[in-house]
Amino acid sequence: MEGAGLSESTRLRLAIQLESLQVILGGVDPAAVNRRPASGKWSAHENLAHLARIHQLYLERIRRILSEERPELPRYKAEDDPEWPQWAALPTEEVLQRLQTLRGQLLELVGKLSAAQIGRPGIHPSVGAMTIPEWIEFFLLHEAHHLYAAMQRARGG
Repeated sequence: MEGAGLSESTRLRLAIQLESLQVILGGVDPAAVNRRPASGKWSAHENLAHLARIHQLYLERIRRILSEERPELPRYKAEDDPEWPQWAALPTEEVLQRLQTLRGQLLELVGKLSAAQIGRPGIHPSVGAMTIPEWIEFFLLHEAHHLYAAMQRARGG
């Protein structure tokens, strides 16, 4: 059964949440996408690069959940990620392309899982044991936060 164990809302958001990029980036000056606010927080581009990197990490996490018994999955901090500077340095178009490609891979992976597989837990250091549907929900909420931040930064906020 495709997406077994995911709620209809979660499946739908996973399938379409990135469509918001059309609104977030539509009509925005490309220079504004790369501009960091005075606060020093990430630019819209950096928020999007972070999302692309997180997609790659979540694919790895789900594969670990499927292959290991209750793996402990550490918090992710870009500052501690040796690959983060390479992701942040990519052109925005490349980031968006990778984001879409990785989202397709995530949808495919999650869509093929059996009920037994999707119920397997992975351990988050502050949230505790979460099944794959809970990890996907966690992922989508995190993603929404960064999409919002990207919209604010791209539009001068």
